[in-house]
Amino acid sequence: MGKLGPTEIILILIIILLFFGGKKIPELMRGLGKGVKEFKDASKGESEETTSSSTEIKADDK
Repeated sequence: MGKLGPTEIILILIIILLFFGGKKIPELMRGLGKGVKEFKDASKGESEETTSSSTEIKADDK
């Protein structure tokens, strides 16, 4: 029951096309792509901060 078949996916795409129109969809996808990129950049920045702060703590101990 949780799986989407090709018929359901096509139906969903048609509904989205009717709801937003053909001109809005590229703008929405562009915005979604930028959001995903910013999220990835932010998560990379946090992991780098964590690594650098743990390195600083080890350097202070010596």
